[in-house]
Amino acid sequence: MPIKIQNDLPARAVLESENIFMMDEDRAVSQDIRPLEILIVNLMPLKEETETQLLRALSNTPLQIECTYLMMSSHVSKNTSASHLNKFYITFDQIKQNRYDGMIITGAPVENLEYEEVNYWPELVSIMEWSKTHVTSTMHICWGAQAGLYYHYGIPKYQRKTKLSGVYSHKVLDRKLPLVRSFNDYFYAPHSRYTEVREADIRKVKDLKIVAKSDEAGIFLVMNQDGSQIFVQGHPEYDRMTLNNEYHRDLKKGLNPALPVNYYVDNDPFSVPPLMWRSTANTLYTNWLNFYVYQTTPYEWR
Repeated sequence: MPIKIQNDLPARAVLESENIFMMDEDRAVSQDIRPLEILIVNLMPLKEETETQLLRALSNTPLQIECTYLMMSSHVSKNTSASHLNKFYITFDQIKQNRYDGMIITGAPVENLEYEEVNYWPELVSIMEWSKTHVTSTMHICWGAQAGLYYHYGIPKYQRKTKLSGVYSHKVLDRKLPLVRSFNDYFYAPHSRYTEVREADIRKVKDLKIVAKSDEAGIFLVMNQDGSQIFVQGHPEYDRMTLNNEYHRDLKKGLNPALPVNYYVDNDPFSVPPLMWRSTANTLYTNWLNFYVYQTTPYEWR
């Protein structure tokens, strides 16, 4: 089954060109099936790019999915047009009476700030608390994962000496978990961050389980015992060129960034990097949707 996308969402044209299986709104309403309702809390500055990345990752499933996009009412986005936000996004006050099968909280370029210094932190805290009773399973990505671990379990983040940027090898620690079903023993995934959470702090929390980690990049995948909270300290949804765009952006700013690790062919920053993590991303999101959202959520939310 396809992913349901609004007819005029900009991401639609990109995904159609990639032969992604989609369904327009008219076709979707004629099917006798309830789509999974997924709320996407998009904290990334380039929201249209993130929409495309997430929709691509969510599309490889036999389930029909309908996504709702949430923006912070306490923050003004400077990198996405007001017309796009007004057309496709809603605020928490507009949907807090609703229930959702799944929710995704994205990363955000605020990791060098303390959580309480982020201007929309109180609003995000309200959303994370609300999710305990109104969402079947929430997936947190990168800074969103660090924020979720801090809010739900009091786990701190630590500043790294240098930015972690590149594509790293990770090891699956428990292959019996449905979340990593069909994963290889080792897999690649991108990271792009200045901060980290540490294994020792996570292991102190009995409700949490480390699912995958990297010798170089540290913790990648963590979940709680019932799968209602899943934390991904990386960016499996990234496109082929996302790390490249970040590198050249920082280069133009005079930040003297290091080359992303294991990314460019022969470390040539003007080469086209090989895509080594797409199948992992597709499998991760498909497993999440199937085993922790679809198999768990009630057909009718009460």
